[in-house]
Amino acid sequence: MDKNSEWNEGIERERKEKDSFFAVHGQSPIPPGERAKFGGLEYYPPNADYRFELELHEHGDKKLLKIEDTGGNMRDFLRWGEFRFKVGAEECTLQAYKIDPREERLFIPFKDVTSGKETYGAGRYIDLELERDCTPEGRWILDFNKAYNPWCAYSKNYVCPFVPPENWLKMAIRAGEKKLKGEEP
Repeated sequence: MDKNSEWNEGIERERKEKDSFFAVHGQSPIPPGERAKFGGLEYYPPNADYRFELELHEHGDKKLLKIEDTGGNMRDFLRWGEFRFKVGAEECTLQAYKIDPREERLFIPFKDVTSGKETYGAGRYIDLELERDCTPEGRWILDFNKAYNPWCAYSKNYVCPFVPPENWLKMAIRAGEKKLKGEEP
């Protein structure tokens, strides 16, 4: 089995597991009364062109950024570093944030030109875990095929941070989760 088909199967497996969790688990963000008719999330087909192995350009001065959430609260995030990459011919930069400097997880919220049309209007997220998403050479695997909607996309019971304007991309990222069927644009 080649590396690309292993990767593709892994993406498909993760999506099936998430759909199953959303359909039946007590902690699913899908409201209990809607779970019976939940037919799964919508996704773009896996596309390896949206998977990158990148150096994290860590900021020397990790500034505190206040990001508003959907409940009107201000949350503190540290601007930890940035990823630089190309989508087609387009140069892109995304900031990676941490809530606590001791955690090993990076939070990458982003919006792109599909936001509000094909994907959730408030943007999507990618979480990177050091153990899972870092290569032995120390490069991070930024895979937009794993981009997901925040839970506030599925229920008003959740509040989620908005995407800061510095992470609004000027092109379409047709990878990862799409809008939930029937969601208003």
